[in-house]
Amino acid sequence: MDMTTGPTVNLRINRFLPYWAVLQTDLRQTMRGWVFRLWIAMTVIAAGGMLLYRAGLHTEAGMVQSAAAQCADLFRILTIGSLALVVVLAVTGVGGERGTLADSVLSRGISRHQYFLAKWHSRVSMLVLTFAALATAILLASYFFFKSDSQSDLSFSGGVMAILSITAVLAVIVSWGITIGALTHGTVMGITVFWLILYGAGFALSWLPEPWPSPDREFTRLKFVLQGHYNVGMIGDLILGSIGLSALAGAVGLVGFSRRDV
Repeated sequence: MDMTTGPTVNLRINRFLPYWAVLQTDLRQTMRGWVFRLWIAMTVIAAGGMLLYRAGLHTEAGMVQSAAAQCADLFRILTIGSLALVVVLAVTGVGGERGTLADSVLSRGISRHQYFLAKWHSRVSMLVLTFAALATAILLASYFFFKSDSQSDLSFSGGVMAILSITAVLAVIVSWGITIGALTHGTVMGITVFWLILYGAGFALSWLPEPWPSPDREFTRLKFVLQGHYNVGMIGDLILGSIGLSALAGAVGLVGFSRRDV
């Protein structure tokens, strides 16, 4: 009796499927998390309140400050005010799931490299793009609220360069926050260690001469950048340096997390 054989089915295994699964899950969890929503709500309320208050002063008292100066102040407040919650969101990317890491990595067939890369890419893209969207909204609002009767001193190219510079530095902060959270024991310890590193780095940079960037110098220079008076080479070096530091953070976290017990 002849045996009939069914058709041969070739199964294609997508090796990046675990990476995409963790990436999409973390994006959804981040958007639904109360810390992320609190960050958005506080930023919108604070920025909206300051815009209305300063717009009132601008209308009643005349042109106290230019649009670029007002926007630079709002960018500085947005950056400093967002830093605390951004640190929490970055450190808890991997460190906040310490209790479920063993189940995720050991029981579901997800390699440690894929797990860390998915968390890193998810948090960096989500936080950087969200910050860029908020900064763009502030830039547009500043143009319409603080423009004079003749012409605003805000420059389109200057605004783009200012947002790129801030988001590049923010990407470095988020990348190292994820790495420190993955290498430390506990979320509280990770946040504490990261704050000490941030304060130490900011203090050290403030003592370095030009052309080394420092928080005070960059915030002071931001008004002129928004007016369109900027050095393309310096901003390019800042962005390239931020990309290099972010990549270094990812490499350190990838190697360190792959050797840690979960």
